[in-house]
Amino acid sequence: MTVVRGTDELFARSAHLFESAEDIACAANDLHTWAITRPARDADHGPPPQGTGGKRIRKLYRPGVLLDPATAHHVRNAARIGADVRITPDELNETIILDRRMAILAGDVTAGVRSYSVVTLPEVLQGIMSLFEAAWRGAAELAVYDARLDEIRQLAPSILDLLNSGCKDEVAARSLGLGLRTYRRRVAELMTALGASSRFQAGARARELGLV
Repeated sequence: MTVVRGTDELFARSAHLFESAEDIACAANDLHTWAITRPARDADHGPPPQGTGGKRIRKLYRPGVLLDPATAHHVRNAARIGADVRITPDELNETIILDRRMAILAGDVTAGVRSYSVVTLPEVLQGIMSLFEAAWRGAAELAVYDARLDEIRQLAPSILDLLNSGCKDEVAARSLGLGLRTYRRRVAELMTALGASSRFQAGARARELGLV
């Protein structure tokens, strides 16, 4: 196992492997951890790439990527050009697996620089691949989850405003024309989409995404 620091060093060591890989599996909480895998030119700034070049590309994300219009656009475009994209509300081990021969694990951020562990030991790789495959099987296809999230996305600004106001759930539910149980379920679903463990954290995460 080799540890590298920062995307520049990671790119220098592994860019050629991404170019030659035929099977790429990626798990990420957002689009920042694996900037190395993103096209240098966004689709808004020129013609999108035509397909995946025959590669098998699987991308597994948390729901929060679909709440921000910019990241949602990138994720949907990846699916449009041939990547298989799925969404899971579960915690992820942020990982890239190349041709089942090498895995890159995202580590902690220290002084603004993230570390990455590059693993090639077959015994360790097998465990990493098993974790990814289990998460992949339990995830929803992008189109399915996107449709499921649509109502939450529409209600998100109103729910977040009500949470910030500090009003009771009963009052918030009535103001939205929802039953109390339905309102609380939508709040829980929104918190999951935002990757938040508390209502306060949900508000903070929403501000980061520009939802409020």
